[in-house]
Amino acid sequence: MQHSVTALYAAALAVGFIFLSVRVIARRRASGIAIGTQGDKALERAARVHGNFAEYVPMALLMLWFVEQAGYPAWIVHALGLALVFARTVHAIGYSRVNEDFRFRVVGMMGTFSVLAFAVVLVILRP
Repeated sequence: MQHSVTALYAAALAVGFIFLSVRVIARRRASGIAIGTQGDKALERAARVHGNFAEYVPMALLMLWFVEQAGYPAWIVHALGLALVFARTVHAIGYSRVNEDFRFRVVGMMGTFSVLAFAVVLVILRP
């Protein structure tokens, strides 16, 4: 049985999702805020980093899977997967800081959009 390349990146990103989830939970417990952010800037950032990850990663993984299923070489799927993991990591690092360095966020989003766009083109032009 051949292993799915996409599954490897889904697993890696799931670890990142768990990490981001635990950060939100820890911040909620530390601040005593169960719902919303009540103006807590660190909680707001942690929640948005987690939310942004949840908004973009599923579609990116789905597109990665479509590329893999279209029969492209594994190295292309790996390149897209590595770029996605890098982009989401850089984005989370930049967005998590209260005194944010927007360069991290820009690189993270540009990387995520690039993975999505490249995967869309590959799927449309599939061999």
